[in-house]
Amino acid sequence: MLAKNGTFIYTVGKLWVKVVNSGSPGNRRSSFKAVTEHMFLGQYRHSLDDKGRMIVPARFRELLDGTIYLTQGFDHNLRVLPEAAFVSIYERVTEMSSTNPTARQLRRLIFSTAQQVDIDSNGRILIPKYLREVAHLSSEAIVVGVGEALEIWSPDAWDAQNQLLQDAGSNAERFAALDI
Repeated sequence: MLAKNGTFIYTVGKLWVKVVNSGSPGNRRSSFKAVTEHMFLGQYRHSLDDKGRMIVPARFRELLDGTIYLTQGFDHNLRVLPEAAFVSIYERVTEMSSTNPTARQLRRLIFSTAQQVDIDSNGRILIPKYLREVAHLSSEAIVVGVGEALEIWSPDAWDAQNQLLQDAGSNAERFAALDI
């Protein structure tokens, strides 16, 4: 959303981020560019070594400056989250009632598999064995930018997911309720 004073305001999860002086008032393109420079976009294929280390694409390393978290995703994949995105998820999930069985399952899914990871001097992260097993990762992985986070997929699982995403007719029906 572009405010009248040229300030661009956007959300990352539940967090509001304000970009000040990101362009002249009314220059939406430069304001939007300021936002997209901080998004994870695109997809890359990388190999995993015998220890489960994977090189993080250089563009993504720039955005992952600081503490990062690796956790199980919802589709037999993994999610890589910068600290702000992980904190946002933590806050939203812990606001849910602990008497709700679905909320408890969500807590277990996210936090029991979460691991704080560091990017080493060679630009790699170590994916723990139990998370490699969850995502069916062996020697290769597809790293996908999804805006506020990254996803790590096995090539076979990503091919299947990508096949679903290429069905234009189904996409129109599937995403209609999301009002984008």
